[in-house]
Amino acid sequence: MDILNKAKSFREEENKLKWQGTFEEYLNIVEERKEVAQTAHSRVYHMIKSSGLTERDGQKLYDFFGAEIFGLEEAIERLVEEYFHPAAKRLDVRKRILLLMGPVSGGKSTIVTLLKRGLESYSRTDEGAVYAIKGCPMHEDPLHLIPQHLRKEFLDQYGIRIEGSLSPLNTMRLEQEYDGQIENVMIERIFFSEDKRVGIGTFTPSDPKSQDIADLTGSIDFSTIAEFGSESDPRAYRFDGELNKANRGMMEFQEMLKLDEKFLWHLLSLTQEGNFKAGRFALISADELIVAHTNETEYRSFISNKKNEALHSRIIVMPIPYNLKVSQEERIYEKMIQESDISEVHIAPHALRVAAIFSILTRLEISKKQGVDVVKKMYLYDGESVEGFNPMDVEGLKKEFPNEGMNGIDPRYVINRISSAIIRKEIPSINALDVLRALKDGLDQHASISQEDRAKYMNYIAVARKEYDEIAKQEVQKAFVYSYEESAVNMMDNYLDNVEAFCNKNKLRDPLTDEEMNPDEKLMRSIEEQIGISENAKRAFREEILIRISAYARKGKRFDYKSHDRLREAIQKKLFADLKDVVKITTSSKTPDESHLKKINEVVARLIDEHGYNSVSGNELLRYVGSLLNR
Repeated sequence: MDILNKAKSFREEENKLKWQGTFEEYLNIVEERKEVAQTAHSRVYHMIKSSGLTERDGQKLYDFFGAEIFGLEEAIERLVEEYFHPAAKRLDVRKRILLLMGPVSGGKSTIVTLLKRGLESYSRTDEGAVYAIKGCPMHEDPLHLIPQHLRKEFLDQYGIRIEGSLSPLNTMRLEQEYDGQIENVMIERIFFSEDKRVGIGTFTPSDPKSQDIADLTGSIDFSTIAEFGSESDPRAYRFDGELNKANRGMMEFQEMLKLDEKFLWHLLSLTQEGNFKAGRFALISADELIVAHTNETEYRSFISNKKNEALHSRIIVMPIPYNLKVSQEERIYEKMIQESDISEVHIAPHALRVAAIFSILTRLEISKKQGVDVVKKMYLYDGESVEGFNPMDVEGLKKEFPNEGMNGIDPRYVINRISSAIIRKEIPSINALDVLRALKDGLDQHASISQEDRAKYMNYIAVARKEYDEIAKQEVQKAFVYSYEESAVNMMDNYLDNVEAFCNKNKLRDPLTDEEMNPDEKLMRSIEEQIGISENAKRAFREEILIRISAYARKGKRFDYKSHDRLREAIQKKLFADLKDVVKITTSSKTPDESHLKKINEVVARLIDEHGYNSVSGNELLRYVGSLLNR
């Protein structure tokens, strides 16, 4: 009943938004709110901007795409700033077809779907309100009623430029129904809807022999010719083609470059002049954003054909590559899983991350820059710090291969393989190793992968497995260290005492003999080496720790081993290294004694409570790490 009540509320709200009145009354609305007379491109741009904009690390993030598109911030920014923004300003790019080009499952269709759904919602807001001549099948702009000789004067008075001519049907209606009195023509507010074919059109190519151009431009209604006497009478024509219905909004061409030439010819005048030919009429004006999407192979084939040069010059290509950030790829998988029937299956922590690592590796180009391997490049692209590199290096890496991300493994393949792993295991829980195994097995069944790429991808499976080994050890390390937290605290206190003495050039006193002794360099280095602090960098690191302690003291806060991320990592790794034998015995013993069993249960409980595992995946992780340590 709650759903029905909400559906009723939606209908009531839409009824409240409905409006109709004369053209004279509509001009009063235009005078107060000029945005109701904006072009289709301007409407799309302002729709995107109205959702909000966030800047992060110099990158513009458009909230309009934020919940559905992941890792394509640069492509989206280029799309908005290089196409929609200048098109909204009536610059020449609005006379171009927007072609989204990229690999399969890269987000092209999602971007178009978001624009369509966005327009539907935006037309129900005050800022996005759209008005049309009442009863017009093309939802024609009411300002077309203004005669050509008065449009300059209208521009001076209202500050609005009118483009396009009144359609043949409305020209006849103006004379016959309103006796030429434009002020009395009825205007209504319309709401974009793809389902109702209002302001949003979609065209999909089919068999060129059977597909009719009428699908685009409408057709003659032969049943009315006897009544109206001529095929050139607009009342005898159905203005119900996709180009007619998409007027004032957006027209999507799916796989546009697969269309027969006769369909593409109509786009030449529509893009450049804002009109198209239909039936035995003069050119019909249309204001619509034309967006298409295709893959790179189809596009290369299209531009190689000399006959397509005229249309090619009227296309703006926006590359939509695969995402190249591991963290964002994880979000893509999470979204796809939530939308599937496997959303209730327990997927162990880092299982999706490992799949993301593999996918991203397949999409990266091998850099020729010294010291940059593909794994370092992967982490740099994801915004992680890599010793010896800075953000400027990332920009240099991106410029090295401008088309990076146009090839590699697609997200659908990964989700298909995860689904296969779930079905194969027949347990409502899978881990990273299950996912890697499924990805590996699937490569042999992937028909589009060459032998060379298959060998390369197999190597990336091994690399992803190696990365997971480190992750797995860290997970167990953290869980074990928690059980030995008192030992971690004591180790840190001892380290800090020695660091303070070292930096201040003091001696320490032996707690038993009260003798003076030098700072324990061996102890300090054994901890610092865990996180790669070199001999030359040790003094700077130790001084940094003292500065942090002083800062905490000034604020009246207590410094502990969790107050400094790198120090915490070093302490945990050192303690884990010292406990390695205990961990090996605890995780690999088939019949653990009571103390070991207690420790296992503590660690598994920690993995469940704090790290997101369940009892199955937690125990699997422990056994796996035990096997790693015993190698």
